[in-house]
Amino acid sequence: MRLAPISFEGFCQGFSKTLGASSLAVVLTPGLAFACALPPSVILTLPTGHYITAAALTVALTALMGAAAQRLPVMAPRLLWERRVILPVTLTSYLAFLAFLALVFVGLFGERDPMHNLMTLVFWTGVWIVVPLGSMLLGNLWHPINPWTGPVRIARTLLGRTRSIGLARLGHWPAVAGYAGFAWFQIVSLYPDDPAVLAEVAMGYWLVIFALAVLEGEDWLEQGEFLTVIFGLIARVAPLWHESDGPRTRLMLGWPGTQVLAMPPLSASAVVFVSLSLAALTFDGLNETFWWQALIGQNPLEPTGRSAVVWQNTGGLLAVWVLTLGLILGAITLCRRIGGGFATGPVMLSFLAIAAGYHAAHYLVMLLTAGQYTLAALNDPFLTGDSWLGLPPFYVSFGFLTDPRAMPLIYAAQFAAVLGAHLLAVLLGLKLAGQGARPVAHLPMTVLMVAYTVLGLWLLSTARTG
Repeated sequence: MRLAPISFEGFCQGFSKTLGASSLAVVLTPGLAFACALPPSVILTLPTGHYITAAALTVALTALMGAAAQRLPVMAPRLLWERRVILPVTLTSYLAFLAFLALVFVGLFGERDPMHNLMTLVFWTGVWIVVPLGSMLLGNLWHPINPWTGPVRIARTLLGRTRSIGLARLGHWPAVAGYAGFAWFQIVSLYPDDPAVLAEVAMGYWLVIFALAVLEGEDWLEQGEFLTVIFGLIARVAPLWHESDGPRTRLMLGWPGTQVLAMPPLSASAVVFVSLSLAALTFDGLNETFWWQALIGQNPLEPTGRSAVVWQNTGGLLAVWVLTLGLILGAITLCRRIGGGFATGPVMLSFLAIAAGYHAAHYLVMLLTAGQYTLAALNDPFLTGDSWLGLPPFYVSFGFLTDPRAMPLIYAAQFAAVLGAHLLAVLLGLKLAGQGARPVAHLPMTVLMVAYTVLGLWLLSTARTG
């Protein structure tokens, strides 16, 4: 298979977009990140300021009118159909584990180019982008294919182990630690795309989680393994989802976020985990902006690479995490003091919609670009001219990134994801605030949501380094 070289549009037309209020929002609030290096210059020619203003007004008016009306739409699930489970989770998980071992082998001994190695492509494109995007629409797709459940069940059965060691008492803190390490590896470390490094890290992490789950039980994965936790939380906004009960499974339908309303309040460790998921997306987009590069003393037109800014980016990631958590908890506390209601555990659930929407918008362009390499590698994994997927030879092309017809559509999709996420978060926040909350109590949260929207859309459209 032939792969055409990638050509990007030249660097953006200067740092002409003044930050203004958006700069203040960058400093004060969390927001959305953009996965690819440099947003195409086509986006910078769009009237993004109008988009941002319209989105901010829409979020503000929705929140204010919803709080004043005190009548919100009913969000109830509806059963579509029920049937027997076709493939047990133990089988699908074990097959996923075998696929994981194959990817690790390819990562260690295969082509070192990350754009031709399935370990890098499948993990960053398939696991980290496609699975959560699918879960936002069809429910938790990670549950049947996670590589731990099957091996853990088999190991505990062979060992005759039925007891736990008390890890459940730690809540989500193990997942917080795992996600923090992952975010640092993805955003700050020097070689997140190196297939061999990624394979070694993934295998080491799998072994640690496997050992702990064998000792504690497979249910611990739901609160202790960060991929299981984040994908499970994101899937709660899906309009379609499965509910399994022994050998039976039910397909349910409801408004996006219906499952969120049925969730128990988040624990303290789960609140920290959700804030980390938001902060990681924020800093992943922020750390390559001209604003951040200037803040840490870097020339955005001549970036020195990750090795020169490891400590700055580590400190920035930690600072954004602390700031994100502090601002959210501060807004909730202020709401409670002004007008009652607003218990932290329930209200924090509304931010799951933002985490899902930002993940979708953040990685859309990466899906459209790296996804081409993934298809090419799956179609011809050994670069022998085969066609395992039956696809004809094709060129990997990024030409659409400079197409004035395609890029506005892509930006519109990202815009819709960000705005839709905030509108859903506002609706869920109004429902989760509690009946005792007065309308005026929603003002601090409304201000935070508006600032969040401004920052998210600014990060999508601002210039960044290559």
